[in-house]
Amino acid sequence: MKGIKIVVIGGGSSYTPELADGIIRKHPVLPVSEIVLVDINDGKEKCEINTALLKRMFAKADLNTRIHMTLDRGTALTGADFVITQFRVGGLEARAKDESIPVKYDMIGQETTGPGGFAKALRTIPVMLEICRDMEYLCPDAWLINFTNPSGIVTEAVLKHSGVKCIGLCNVPINMKRMLEEHLGADKSRLHCRFTGLNHLSVIKNVYLDGRDVLGEILESPIVKREIVSNIPSVDFSGDFLSSLGFIPSPYLRYYYFEKQLLAEEKEKLEQGHGTRAREVMEIEKKLFEMYQEEELDHKPAELSERGGALYSEAAVELIDSIWNNKSAIHIVNVPNGGAVPELPQDCIIETNCIVNREGAVPLTGGSLPEGIIGLIQHAKAYECLTIEAAVSGSKSKALAALINNPLVHDVPAAIKLLHELLEANNKYLPQFHERR
Repeated sequence: MKGIKIVVIGGGSSYTPELADGIIRKHPVLPVSEIVLVDINDGKEKCEINTALLKRMFAKADLNTRIHMTLDRGTALTGADFVITQFRVGGLEARAKDESIPVKYDMIGQETTGPGGFAKALRTIPVMLEICRDMEYLCPDAWLINFTNPSGIVTEAVLKHSGVKCIGLCNVPINMKRMLEEHLGADKSRLHCRFTGLNHLSVIKNVYLDGRDVLGEILESPIVKREIVSNIPSVDFSGDFLSSLGFIPSPYLRYYYFEKQLLAEEKEKLEQGHGTRAREVMEIEKKLFEMYQEEELDHKPAELSERGGALYSEAAVELIDSIWNNKSAIHIVNVPNGGAVPELPQDCIIETNCIVNREGAVPLTGGSLPEGIIGLIQHAKAYECLTIEAAVSGSKSKALAALINNPLVHDVPAAIKLLHELLEANNKYLPQFHERR
């Protein structure tokens, strides 16, 4: 059986041991013969630490998978079968700005939604397209599995502006489904959840247990009201509210439904000097990498769960398995709409249930969006499309149009000032905007 070469761009990420753990567990059916961790010079030390840890993990599993790292992306990509992207342009310092600057203008500060997600997309898309150009030349048959946020926007940019085969991935859907499996005491094969919408703006419109739709029962369950992702503030959904919606919302919808409350909490944390989630993650990562350096550590540490990203490895490795082994399994991923959601453009990226095999991912036709979410999702998709255009063109007018169309931006004069500050704060990472346009 041919060995698989996996290239991980952003190999210095604290998530890397999570990914490696999944690859080890899946080795009987997914014979990975080589893993190359790639990073830039700023991430070199962390990448070296991860490389050493992965070697210990694979040695413990008695696997002779070749593990190595490089700062030369071209060398790494040559002959790759799968490329996994998990990088962060500007690092956690840039994330801290994404989370703090918008709050000054009375807007939510978050790394993937609102103005913070907008800034992150502007930084990320040009770098991702450079990677794609390398892939087109060095590994044209490889699959790009994108975990880099904002995953839906970045994946759409790749598929609109390159010839690379790409599927976007997020760990939120698999965590939502796992939560329901545990609540119902059901094996995953018995439970089918129908997801629809956009990345970090998706909903579960149906829940089938042994073929019976139990959504109504689930909406009355306390587990749905208190559903938590580690990097999202905990705010309860009331039973009346969920019943009125008629669907299970992604945890990220809290930023839209409880915007004033969460903004007030963000302001209070900053005023009290507690910093943002990025500052918390910096402390978590400092401890994690100290742990990763311990020579006796030869497994994924439990403390990694504090970082977020739970079930990332399972989602990524199961997806690769479905492609490599032509399984035609169902995965919730980010793919071109192709008419699956009639309220959105055919070529835009949606997050939904797909059949995945060696040909790629094909969305299952799920019908219309729930009425209670159509407007918000169409609004957000307009913002996403404009953001991609701005990131690719370097047009400040297009960037302003994108920011104004973000559902978490409500004031044009404030948006104009905010855009100026975001571009200045990210000047180093936004060469496309250096010329006045």
